[in-house]
Amino acid sequence: MRTILITGSTHGLGHELARRLTAAGDRVIAHGRSEIRQADGIRADLADLHAVDAMATWVLDRYDHLDVLINNAGIGGGKPGSGRELSRDGIELRFAVNYLAGYHLTRRLLPLLTTRVVNVASAGQHAIDFSDPMLEHGYGGQRAYSQSKLAQIMFTIDLAEELSSQGVTVNALHPATYMDTTMVREAGAPILSTVGEGADATMRLVNARDEVTGRYFNGRHEALADPQAYDPDARRRLRDLSDSLIKQALAH
Repeated sequence: MRTILITGSTHGLGHELARRLTAAGDRVIAHGRSEIRQADGIRADLADLHAVDAMATWVLDRYDHLDVLINNAGIGGGKPGSGRELSRDGIELRFAVNYLAGYHLTRRLLPLLTTRVVNVASAGQHAIDFSDPMLEHGYGGQRAYSQSKLAQIMFTIDLAEELSSQGVTVNALHPATYMDTTMVREAGAPILSTVGEGADATMRLVNARDEVTGRYFNGRHEALADPQAYDPDARRRLRDLSDSLIKQALAH
């Protein structure tokens, strides 16, 4: 029996993954922002890095290993025309929830990880402007969402290199295009895929028998991410920015 942590498991893709994995006999640690009914469950607001830190401590205190971590939780670009929002730590909200929370959680849980990390990213990607990473100028919800998803992929590549000698694989994927989820409906986008299709693609990585790591997949197929993902200097700048933001947030 594997122990698997899924963030954002109360709705949509995360809920379907939790259902399938539990049915297969895995122990699922279910995370949600709202009510969690499962025995192995944790509630935490990923827009608050103190809450993310407390969640990591909760997992570390209760489990001696973690086979799979699925960083699935996220928020979309918001309703058309909606303005810039900040997390509780004063960080651009989509960067904070979609990327930085998973970055911090994953790094805290590295002592437990034994097999793989799967980051649920997106085909919607936008290069990060490091002169204005928090999008204080020229904000757009879709741009904010897309740069947060590219940041996830950049982290995937970095972490895969870091863990290459430890037998832990790290991959990212775009599960399916415009799945029937709250996020997509809020954006007013047309429904083009089912949650089941996204779950099929994600489960393929969760159950992979090969040692492929540091890759980005579009659905079931390996694909190329935005070119910035393969720029070592850009990834270094992202690491430095991430560590600085987390340090500042947790100091208060």
